[in-house]
Amino acid sequence: MPIALKPLGQQVIVVTGATSGNGLAIVERAVKAGAAVVAVARNEAALAALRTRLAAAGARIAVCVADVADPVAVERIAGVATGAFGGFDSWINNAGTGTYGTLEQVPVADHRRVFDVNYFGVLHGSLVAARHLRRRGGGAIVNIGSILGDRAILQQGPYSATKHAVQALTDTLRMEVEGDGISVTLIKPGPIDTPFPEHARNYMGQPPRLPQPLYTPAVVADAALFACAHPRRTLYAGGGGLLSSILAQAAPRVADLIMKAAGTRAQQQPGDAGDPARHDNLHRPRADGLRGSRPVHARRSSIALQVQKRPGTVLIASLIGIAVMAARRGGARR
Repeated sequence: MPIALKPLGQQVIVVTGATSGNGLAIVERAVKAGAAVVAVARNEAALAALRTRLAAAGARIAVCVADVADPVAVERIAGVATGAFGGFDSWINNAGTGTYGTLEQVPVADHRRVFDVNYFGVLHGSLVAARHLRRRGGGAIVNIGSILGDRAILQQGPYSATKHAVQALTDTLRMEVEGDGISVTLIKPGPIDTPFPEHARNYMGQPPRLPQPLYTPAVVADAALFACAHPRRTLYAGGGGLLSSILAQAAPRVADLIMKAAGTRAQQQPGDAGDPARHDNLHRPRADGLRGSRPVHARRSSIALQVQKRPGTVLIASLIGIAVMAARRGGARR
């Protein structure tokens, strides 16, 4: 079955992790485009406020309180979408959480919680979405991964591991639904100015931050919603992240040395812990927001993303991938 996706203004879109960061940006951009949205998050108060604010402006929005780590709760999301709008056309798996600290510092229970949300949450959502979209004759599943699915970073080992797993999950899902009219896209953001460093559980001894160059959540929203209406395999959100990924694939040992020299320092913000009301949402919701609470410079658009959105760039991306693999093989022989 060929993939034929509706224009955004004719779609119903499910968004998990909808009250903060990238998810909040996706919801706001989707309703501006005329889509109906099912916003999903653990934070019941934030969901209610979001619904009130957007509905007052004429948006079609329903909400569902759910922890994506719970498969029963994720099944309930589809029921809410069906009850409110008769179903959905796209499902965006965006919810995520994280920790800062070495693999040894982070307790095993926290490793598991990060996997429960970041990997199993995407699995639960993908399975529910695929079953529903098969019955509707197709649609889009969009998973928010990370450049850390290409290259791990110090102090975020569990998070990096989940994003590697999401890469494999997304690739497998794409093959399994081929022929069902379902587009499966993996979005790979670089560092995005969201509350993630404040929300993450921190074992470093210094407040965490995201390294530059930063982009605003609008860049991820642009990529995710483009994928809802245009089949793409992968979209990198942010040129800085794309370059980091290419370097890591072409010269992994060089990337190791750079990471060892500067990776920890680039992720610490001594003396500025941000908003205390946001700290540590690993096991329960905390105060949410669109962007981080600390003043930073963040780019509002990504030329690299716009290039990827243009027809014909799939071939260019493939050639870049071949060149990277050739460089890796050459380095290995040396």
